[in-house]
Parts: sequence; structure tokens; C-alpha cells
Amino acid sequence: MFFDYYYLVLVVPTIILSIWAQVLVKSTFAKYSRIDCARHISGREAAELLLRANRITGVKIEAVGGSLTDHYDPGTRVLRLSQPVYGKTSIAAVGVAAHETGHAIQHERSWAPLALRSTLVPVANIGSSFGPWIAMAGLIFAIDPLINIGIILFGGAVLFYIITLPVEFNASGRALAILKSNNILSPEELRGVRKVLSAAALTYVASALTALMSFLRLILLSRSRRR
Repeated sequence: MFFDYYYLVLVVPTIILSIWAQVLVKSTFAKYSRIDCARHISGREAAELLLRANRITGVKIEAVGGSLTDHYDPGTRVLRLSQPVYGKTSIAAVGVAAHETGHAIQHERSWAPLALRSTLVPVANIGSSFGPWIAMAGLIFAIDPLINIGIILFGGAVLFYIITLPVEFNASGRALAILKSNNILSPEELRGVRKVLSAAALTYVASALTALMSFLRLILLSRSRRR
């Protein structure tokens, strides 16, 4: 069927990229998780140090289960670090902790892209969960309003993925700059952190591309049906 062509050409390559990105980030994180930093500070200690260096108070640091589940919650001002990061002294642990602290710094500075992404969270959840299904139902039953509603809803999710890119890149940039300026890691260790954060960044790029290509597919399907 005609929609299979769009899926194969537009979406499948980005799914393959996403799988490869996930493998890369896990292998890179695992590699640098086996190398301790010279100062032997844990992810939690690194986060605390960076928060103090930026005169940020009121941010709690908590351990969270799982691996690569690290995140900063701007709503509760809680920085959650996964088990391989929170108490570990590896280069990977310090790098990931610094990246998440970068988000806390963004929040403290009222950085506009982070605020916009936070605003788009409910839109993205609804759009990604229901948008494509509503659009496809409209295509199957030839109901143009359903197609339009589905595309608009999914468009909100796509916008979220796109806004996420500068937010994540900026957090990594802040992390590297602060780690360097505070002499927390050596130049060689910083290169390891950069590799870990670059691999993580690729997962966000892949997710954004998958969302964008899926959105384009829906638009092309809609146009094909209306011809």
C-alpha cells in the first residue's frame, strides 16, 4: 500500500538510527563507567559542587532506580541520578551528573527554551499518544477533520522534540564548561565526558528525526488521499 512506501523511506531509517544511537550511548557509558576520575568524587558530589559554584540552593539530589534514568524535574526542583551515577566516581558518572545539573542551572537562570519545553510536556504527551492514531483513523475512514486534528496534535509533539535539542545541547555545553573552569576533571577526563554526552545527544537527534519524519509521512499521506 502507498503508506508503506512513506514509512519505509522516511521513518525506518530514523528508527535504525535510534537503535544505533541507543547502542552507542550504552556502550560509551559502560566504557567510561569503568574509569574512575582522578579526584574520586561521585556523581552526587559533582552535582553538589556545581550547584554551589553557581550559587544555586534549594535543589534536592536524589537517587533513582535504573540506568540512564537521570533527569532534572523543574517542577519539584529535584535532580535525580541513577544508581550507576549517584554514588559512583567514574568519568561517566561525573559527566552525566554535570549534564543534569546543567538543566538545574538553566531553570535557575529562567532559560527560555527550557521553560518552553516544560510547557509543551502535556501537549507532547497527548500529541504523541493520540495524534498519529487519530490521523490514521481519518485516513482509513476518509474523514478530513480527523486527519487535520491528528496532524495538529502530533505537530505539538514534534515541536517538543525539536525544542529538546537546544535544551540538551546547552546543558552539555554548560556541564563541560563548568567541569573545566572548576578543575574538576583533567583535559583527558573531559574528553571522555564529551564522548559520553555526544553519544547521549545523538539519541535526542534520532528521536527528533523520527518524530519529524513520522509527521512528514502523515502530511504526505493526507495529500495523497485528497488528490
